[in-house]
Amino acid sequence: MSKKVTYAGENSTSFQTKVLVKSIFIYIALILLTLVCLLPIWILVVNATRTHAQIIDGVSLIPSANFFKNLNTLKTNDLYTQFFHPIRGMFNSLIIAGSCCALTVFFSGLTAYGLVVYDFKAKGPMFSFILAVMMVPSQVTAVGFMKMLVSLDLLDSYIPLILPSIAAPAIVFFMRQYMLSSFPLDIIEAARIDGSNEFRTFLTISIPMMKPAFAVQAIFAFIQKWNDYYNQSLVLVSGKTNQLTVPMMVQKVLAIDRNPDFGANYAAITLSIIPVVIIYLILSKFIIGGVAAGGVKE
Repeated sequence: MSKKVTYAGENSTSFQTKVLVKSIFIYIALILLTLVCLLPIWILVVNATRTHAQIIDGVSLIPSANFFKNLNTLKTNDLYTQFFHPIRGMFNSLIIAGSCCALTVFFSGLTAYGLVVYDFKAKGPMFSFILAVMMVPSQVTAVGFMKMLVSLDLLDSYIPLILPSIAAPAIVFFMRQYMLSSFPLDIIEAARIDGSNEFRTFLTISIPMMKPAFAVQAIFAFIQKWNDYYNQSLVLVSGKTNQLTVPMMVQKVLAIDRNPDFGANYAAITLSIIPVVIIYLILSKFIIGGVAAGGVKE
């Protein structure tokens, strides 16, 4: 009976071929997923450059040359000018999103710092409680939240939109995971020996070392609050033009049912996402690095 003789070179070539084929399929799948994710955004941008008649005619992937005409419609048509003021809306959204972002990352980082650095009996139950709060949708607490705002006379105010950002369970969870994976506790002990108090240690040592985590969560918090139409429409009930945020203005644009201009509608949506896209492009490296570090299991 003859035996089949194999050589190390043949095995190596076969292995390299399998790896190459597998890599090709992976790259093809990733490219297709990327196209699926980017296609709606591209169609949005393209439609912002097309006229109402062109959009009705059908879908196109080729931009037109009517973007500034659509912007002019937003500025001159009485259907839009009565409530769509993009500069004012962006300023209002920036106040809310920026304040929420600062409060969220600071107090979430402080909470995660306490859960990691200090050793006390209630640490486990407290973290479990924070995880449990993550499971409760905000819609469930909306009725009680509105009753509290009415009793405190806080409707039509930015305060109820900003102060609750102090409690952000999801960001506390991420910060804790980040610290467990890459935060050296020996530095905290050294700072204590040198006479630094706890709060100063957090400000001068912990925050600089947790910069990637703070950056990535600041981006996510800012985007989430910038796009938060639900809570903003819940609190700003009177709909005063000088209080409207970008999501509320865009919703009013899309709600127009009397001679709507689809080109102007798409232009308004495109304007609303430009600040978010710019922030993401500038700070995207922090998102990649921070997610990779914070996703490490204990």
